[in-house]
Amino acid sequence: MMSAAPLGPLDAAAYEVLDPRFAPCTVTDGRAERLWSGGKWTEGPAWFDAGFLVWSDIPNDRMLRWDEATNATSLFRHPSHGANGNTIDRVGRLITCEGLTRQVTRTELSGEIITLASHYKAQRLRAPNDIVEKSDGTIWLTDPSYGSGPLGESETEVAGCNVYRLDPVSREVRQMTQDMVMPNGLAFSLDESQLYIVDTGSTNFADGPNHIRRFGVSSDHTLTGGEVFAESAAKQFDGIRFDSQGRLWCAAEDGAHCYASDGTLIGKVKLPERAANLCFGGREGNTLFLTATTSLYRVPVNARRP
Repeated sequence: MMSAAPLGPLDAAAYEVLDPRFAPCTVTDGRAERLWSGGKWTEGPAWFDAGFLVWSDIPNDRMLRWDEATNATSLFRHPSHGANGNTIDRVGRLITCEGLTRQVTRTELSGEIITLASHYKAQRLRAPNDIVEKSDGTIWLTDPSYGSGPLGESETEVAGCNVYRLDPVSREVRQMTQDMVMPNGLAFSLDESQLYIVDTGSTNFADGPNHIRRFGVSSDHTLTGGEVFAESAAKQFDGIRFDSQGRLWCAAEDGAHCYASDGTLIGKVKLPERAANLCFGGREGNTLFLTATTSLYRVPVNARRP
C-alpha cells in the first residue's frame, strides 16, 4: 500500500515524563515508529494473539491488518460499513462498531459476520463508536452521533447519546447512562468495579464537556457516581485503555496521555499526529499501538496489557 508519510522510527524521543511515576513506563532510547500511513482518520486498533493488529480507516470505509512477523500491512475488509471502534472478545472474535449501518457486529471464527445489535427499544442506534467486553461476556458501547448513517423511512433514532450494555446471548440492549453529551472511549478498571467513559461534547458545543468520568459498577450492572476523573490537557480525549498496573492511557491531540489512579497526568507518548485510539499488543503485550489521523504507530513501553 502507498504511504503518505515516511515509515520507520521518528527522530524525537517518544516520552515526556511529567511525574516520576511515569519514568518506569519508559524504555531506554525508545522511539515511536510509524508502521503505516495513507489513511484519512484511523481508529479502533485491536490486537489478535495470533500476531496481528486490525484497525479502521473510517472515511475510506475499510479495515486494515498489520502482521508482526512480516511488518506487512494488507486490506482486511472493504467495505467496512463505516467501521470505527473494535475489540476482541474472550473467544477471539472481532467485535466492531459500524457507523454507516448503525450497528454492532461480530466476526465469527468461521469468518461469518453477524449483527449483535442495531436498535434500542425499536429505535435505531445513532452511530456505535467504541466498545469493550466485560468478563461476564456483556458488551458495553458508546453511541454518540458522530458519523451516523442514513435512517430508513420508518425508523427514528434513540433519544440522546448514551452508553449501552449488550447481552450477546439474549441480544438485550440496556441503556446505562442518562447525562452524557458525546460518549466516546470507555474502559473498565482492572477489577471491573468502575467504568471510565470519555465525553467529547466540546466537539459539538462550545461549553460542552471535555473529560473522562468515572462510574461505579453495581452488582446489578447499574452505574453510580460519574465524577470527573480527568480533564483533557490537549483538546479532546478519545480511546482509552488500562495497563496491568492500573494506569489509564488516553489517546489525545499530541499522542497518548498516561494517568495515575489518582487522576494525575504523569506522562505522555508524543506523536506528530492526533491520536484517536490505542491498545496494547505485541508478542509480550508491551507494545503500545496508536491509530493517529493518517497513520498507525507503535511505541515500546514498560507497561503491559492486563
